[in-house]
Amino acid sequence: MADSDSGTQGAGEDAPEESREELRREVDEKYDFEDFGPEDMAEMSLEEWEAAFDPDTWITGRKLLDRVEADLKHRVAIRDVFAVIERTSHEGEPLLVAYSDEGYAVVYPDGSVEGRGTVLRDVKPTVALASMEEYDVPEMPEGEQLPHPDEVPEGSGELGNKLMQAIAAIHVVAGFGMMIAWFLVYFGIVSVSESIRDGAPLLALVGGGFFVFGFFVLLIVANARLSDRFRSEEYRNRLRSAGVGSEYRPDFLREDEEERDN
Repeated sequence: MADSDSGTQGAGEDAPEESREELRREVDEKYDFEDFGPEDMAEMSLEEWEAAFDPDTWITGRKLLDRVEADLKHRVAIRDVFAVIERTSHEGEPLLVAYSDEGYAVVYPDGSVEGRGTVLRDVKPTVALASMEEYDVPEMPEGEQLPHPDEVPEGSGELGNKLMQAIAAIHVVAGFGMMIAWFLVYFGIVSVSESIRDGAPLLALVGGGFFVFGFFVLLIVANARLSDRFRSEEYRNRLRSAGVGSEYRPDFLREDEEERDN
């Protein structure tokens, strides 16, 4: 009877391990770990994560913070993430913080993350990836990743806008000129041959087409310039809200700094 119970217990212990191996195979088929990114990490469930990666091999400590900092600053530089990235400490423990006008995230040396908002959503996958030895972290970018609000240009593609304006102006002028020529010919202000007079309506039609096309292009350019200015102003406001170029400090950082000063 005892042998029967022992056999049953052994089978029960093997079942979870077999289930784990089966889940690991499914994860290997579902995800491409040669090109594994934050989007894949966000899609992964906790069970899939635990099945795919060995916790004993995860990177922690200052090395993890260094890797997360480099990865986040790279993503900020390429405008994939909007946040201010800083290194700080609390009660002697090194921390990495990321904050913006839409939340914050605090990364601890053990890999745990706390915070709120979209910044927390962006930081969590980065921490998970940076904790894996297999993940190649990009090099730390130099300088400030976010521009000063006053350095943000009004818009981009100024040369393209001017070129489009020139093309539109040429069409408007040409169209207007053709319609004037038709008016002069049609009402006999200018003497021309009968054949030219018969072709005058076609001149007016082509001129009208040129004029409408040129005016339409001018409207597109004007709308593009207004959109660029709006986006630039919106970006400046976000930078100012995040404290870029000012002495602004988020509440969670200011309280901690005041405690250290005291």
